[in-house]
Amino acid sequence: MTNDPTVLLAAVERLRASAGGVGLPLDLEGVDQARTARRELEQQLDDYVLPRLRSLDAPLLAVVGGSTGAGKSTLVNSVVGEEVSRAGVLRPTTRASVLVHHPDDARWFTDTRVLPGLARVAGDAAEVEDPGAVRLVASAALPAGLALLDAPDIDSVVQANRQLSKQLLSAADLWLFVTTAARYADAVPWDLLREASERGTSVAIVLNRVPPEAMEQVRVHLATMLREQGLGQSPIFTVPDVDLEDGLIPGRSSERLRGWLHSLASDSRARSVVIRRTLAGTLGSLDARAAALAAAGRGQVEALEVLHEGPEQAYRDALESVGDGVQDGSLLRGEVLARWHELVGTGEFFRSIEAGVGRVRDRLTSFFTGKELSSEPLGEALQTGAAALITSHGQVAASTAARAWKQAPGGRRLVEEHPRLSKATPDFTEKVERLIRDWQRDILEMVQEEAGSRRATARYLAFGVNGLGVLLMVVVFSATAFIPTGAEVAVGAGSAVLAQRLLEAVFGDEAVRKMAARAREDLIAKVQALYGEEQARFEQVLAEAVPVSDGPLRELESAAADVEEAR
Repeated sequence: MTNDPTVLLAAVERLRASAGGVGLPLDLEGVDQARTARRELEQQLDDYVLPRLRSLDAPLLAVVGGSTGAGKSTLVNSVVGEEVSRAGVLRPTTRASVLVHHPDDARWFTDTRVLPGLARVAGDAAEVEDPGAVRLVASAALPAGLALLDAPDIDSVVQANRQLSKQLLSAADLWLFVTTAARYADAVPWDLLREASERGTSVAIVLNRVPPEAMEQVRVHLATMLREQGLGQSPIFTVPDVDLEDGLIPGRSSERLRGWLHSLASDSRARSVVIRRTLAGTLGSLDARAAALAAAGRGQVEALEVLHEGPEQAYRDALESVGDGVQDGSLLRGEVLARWHELVGTGEFFRSIEAGVGRVRDRLTSFFTGKELSSEPLGEALQTGAAALITSHGQVAASTAARAWKQAPGGRRLVEEHPRLSKATPDFTEKVERLIRDWQRDILEMVQEEAGSRRATARYLAFGVNGLGVLLMVVVFSATAFIPTGAEVAVGAGSAVLAQRLLEAVFGDEAVRKMAARAREDLIAKVQALYGEEQARFEQVLAEAVPVSDGPLRELESAAADVEEAR
């Protein structure tokens, strides 16, 4: 390790902070494993690495772990020489973990220096059954400098017990793995042993309840398996299958293990070798574990980008469709065309245009001045048609965006948790109607502004501001490159041409083109803003439910690099 422990400690503290900043909220493939790995990384940093770096001279913590029924509690009691940990007859045993220490070492364990997530309790073994606590037992039978922690079964049927057992093992300077002649080849403990080997954790094996006649054979086989997993240097202690004496293993059968533990406690150099070997191995594993976490986080960022793209594309397509609908003449059909027919008929369009606008203007004077007919029916028809166009595409965009999320990695749960996203907001129709009214008001203001000194002319007065505004709307909703495909379409095109000619008679052709372009751009801008509000619902969900970004990942990688350099 580094010659400057303060530098290493600061680097690990930064790594711990950055690991907590990596978000994994989306249910992507492999995310459960990544979340577990992140939790285990954070726990090991909190429970072991940081406490050990801050207190290299603290007692060696040996965690006694193993499979169900391996005899862990009995072994701990036998090493101490009295019952400090209740042996479980019924499985699974649900109780507080037990940490046995010498009275002089109490200060190292009564606070939250190690295992800060577990409450400290005292009392009789039968009285404390909180699995979220660690029961502290002071015993002078255990030498100073060494503490034993009896952990839950690593293969418990209770998931919380399994998770706690793995957490405690990760907090160990030394893992005392207890198994039996009948269970030593089980898969679950070997997965943990392989992990311990990869992380450099110091491991000692206790082969318990071995029939004397099979002692040599089982020991040799176990040693072979340990070498294959890179644990060939791990000491093996065998305990024969003998009758217990007052619930304890007879002294002669556990004497070798007890003597080894006592020698570790009394020899500060040997104790330091074990502690530093485990610490160095754990530090050495942090770079790869941080890289794996960063990779998982980057997958979240990429998935978030896809989730952003879905609504963006849906509302972009909707806006484009509205733009096409505004210009392709489709709004000059149906009700709008019927209202137009009331004023000009169907057969005199083109004849009127060829002959000039004068006679048609005379016919429409009463319409636009309101003496005989009103401009309201045509204006309302145009308003209704435009509102229907905008509303329809807005509803489709919401449905399309929600469907895109359902199909995207991690998005289905977001839609299920926010089902209203698949439809436009409840007041969307009212917003569209208000948008059209605002747009019509802007058109009338534009007409008045453009008229300027023309407001007193006979042509302006003949049509009136409302009538000119309606004509401008007709021009706005016409095609820029119209290709008639049927009788109704042809009539609609003629309507737009006639409206444009009438406007040109008042304002001139250049002014009409500018007004129509400006009005069309204003309408699209208003629709874009409204659709933006609708799309913002999706963005808000992502901001609240998927708080991920690339910054914390870069910070994590940088912190891991600092640890690697400092160790």
